[in-house]
Amino acid sequence: MTTIDLHELTKDYGAKRVLDRVTCSVRPGRVTGFLGPNGAGKSTTMRLVLGLDRPTSGLATVAGRPFTAARRPQRLIGALLDPFAMHSSRTAFAHLSALAAAEGIPRRRVDDVLGAVGLETVAGKRIKTFSLGMRQRLGIAAALLGDPPVLMLDEPSNGLDPEGIIWLRSTLRSLADEGRTVFVSSHLMNETASFADHLVVLGRGRVLADTGLDDFIDRHARPRVRIRTDSPETLRTVLTDAGFDPVAGDSGRWYVDGARVGTVGPLLVRAGVPVLELADESGTLEQAYLALTADAAEFTSATSTPTTPEKVM
Repeated sequence: MTTIDLHELTKDYGAKRVLDRVTCSVRPGRVTGFLGPNGAGKSTTMRLVLGLDRPTSGLATVAGRPFTAARRPQRLIGALLDPFAMHSSRTAFAHLSALAAAEGIPRRRVDDVLGAVGLETVAGKRIKTFSLGMRQRLGIAAALLGDPPVLMLDEPSNGLDPEGIIWLRSTLRSLADEGRTVFVSSHLMNETASFADHLVVLGRGRVLADTGLDDFIDRHARPRVRIRTDSPETLRTVLTDAGFDPVAGDSGRWYVDGARVGTVGPLLVRAGVPVLELADESGTLEQAYLALTADAAEFTSATSTPTTPEKVM
């Protein structure tokens, strides 16, 4: 199996430990989202997998062997780490042709991947004229060039327009459905939730979570009930007396964390509270991520925007 396996992977830069005994597996047939605050060690992990740096201790393997032992690396892993790591004076076609020639990949494959990422009409243009989104597409084309069973992409959504983001989601899902191993680092929680099946979350160089997307949200983000009424004081009294902690939001809405409609609704009906809106809200990936990594972020702002409505005292 073309699994990425990390075993006790540790990396020190001088006195600073960037990765601390990271152990996990990235498996085929699913999209694994790779999350973590800035400085958590995500990019370092990917570089160690690709042999661009050496671990202080531990081991990273792809299909059971270090990637540096691969005879045809482009046919094993397709990687995008930096969309600016290209010769900017070359054309898109020349860039991909050089990569193909280095590994004996047929020239027709260049045309195939340019078409797959939507760059066929600008294949003859120099890369220095490309926007960030176009460079991202070209980087993904390079990753697909060898038709590899493993894809490793670092922040591939950066710079993409809405159409490009929708295309990327579809592409990642299709690659996983073909049985490939897809490992995607991202800071965009909503975007990750749209394509990932599984999550690996790092914090201060350690694995904080290695689990399915739905399980992660269920474990770290509480559901809540959304209510709208024209009798807010009665609503608050009824729910508070029942042991709940209602919180006022905007547009006359109230929120009850950790509750469900099936529990709250009958209480309001029996008390005669007029209900204009009543709905369950599931937890989000963003809420779950922030709850888990609250103490693991190396760089934080002095103030932050609340993710839940403020409580009315």
